[in-house]
Amino acid sequence: MTEFIVVFAAVYVLNIIPAFAPPTWMLLSLIGFNHPQLNLLALALSASVAATLGRITLAGLSHSIVRNRFLNDRTKENIDVLKDGLERRKHQALSVLMFYFFTPLPSNYLFLAYGLTTLPIKLIAVPFFIGRIVSYAAWAYLGQEAYHSLDINAGLVGNYLGTYFIVTQIGFLLLIYLLVRIDWRAVLMERKFRWMK
Repeated sequence: MTEFIVVFAAVYVLNIIPAFAPPTWMLLSLIGFNHPQLNLLALALSASVAATLGRITLAGLSHSIVRNRFLNDRTKENIDVLKDGLERRKHQALSVLMFYFFTPLPSNYLFLAYGLTTLPIKLIAVPFFIGRIVSYAAWAYLGQEAYHSLDINAGLVGNYLGTYFIVTQIGFLLLIYLLVRIDWRAVLMERKFRWMK
């Protein structure tokens, strides 16, 4: 039981960090490798609940800090146009999110961007939870299988702060900035791409 509390706390903390945090799937693979006796479903459920709560917290912080304190009224109105567009295409947006959340791709930037809108958090939290419980179980399983079938020293997992990781984190932060700078009224209503002036 203590292991699951530690996993829950660690995953929650990792998922409220806006950038440069190691991916949760990597942590779960490592846990599966180092603790092959743990119940996979319990581990995946604990990590998924913690990750979902962490991402909800991250979106809330993005909303209360970034949107409410740093964005001017014009930028907020622009983001609200995007929000209206997403609401009109809710089913397509949910389908894309569901597919995305089954992958090991980072989700912190989606939650940061989502927090800039005023959309209900359940629209992103539910697909995130479903996708993560499946993918986390798979990553923990792969870690356990590696433990049972390979002669690997877990200390050789490698440094997650490599050049690729840093470049992608900076790139995703830049994408959020660009997302705010796009004139969404022009894109969604006039079908023309332009930047906000």
